[in-house]
Amino acid sequence: MSQFSGNWDSKKTPGLTERLRGRFNNPGPLKPRLDQATRQVQVVMARLDTAMMKLRDRDAFLFGKIVSSLQKRDNQRASMFANELSELRRINKMVTQSKLALEQMVLRLNTVSELGDVVNTLAPATSIVRNLREGLSGVIPEAEGEMSEISGLLSGILVDAGSVGGASLNFVTANEEAERALSEAAAVAEARMRERFPDIPQSAEFSEEGLEPA
Repeated sequence: MSQFSGNWDSKKTPGLTERLRGRFNNPGPLKPRLDQATRQVQVVMARLDTAMMKLRDRDAFLFGKIVSSLQKRDNQRASMFANELSELRRINKMVTQSKLALEQMVLRLNTVSELGDVVNTLAPATSIVRNLREGLSGVIPEAEGEMSEISGLLSGILVDAGSVGGASLNFVTANEEAERALSEAAAVAEARMRERFPDIPQSAEFSEEGLEPA
């Protein structure tokens, strides 16, 4: 535990082995690096919040266009706007899922207290970031670089934490936990989308009453 404390937050002079390892890996104390990763994740989350607000505004605009087109019996334009709205909502769901997954990840990062917890937490967290980065790159290009930095930072901390504590990493378990977290976030995102946005009206189902944009 004392070895962990030294690598977690202490500024005491390291031994020869630690100095040699640090010369090659330059790991630095683990806690400040973990805090840095958490701050960077929060920056990405703020970007996702901004993106979600823009998507919500666009959703309301397109929904209104569909309603207006159907009122004019212009089914062709209504179908065009409906297709665009369907794709927009797919993107919105993905962004919402990403935000939810990162929120849960930050909560777990904030509860890390022991070296074993670092390894057990960062292994699935690194996998989550890697998966989210691929999806977000086409929607929020500026987030790709930030997610890459977070992934590299978490991977570095994970390697150093494992080498200090001698903890073994089970990649299968880590990936399964990451997939479970993403699936849970996707389910919550789906439920929120249903709550916040009305169904896309179809010409056969259209009624001028009760169709209002979100």
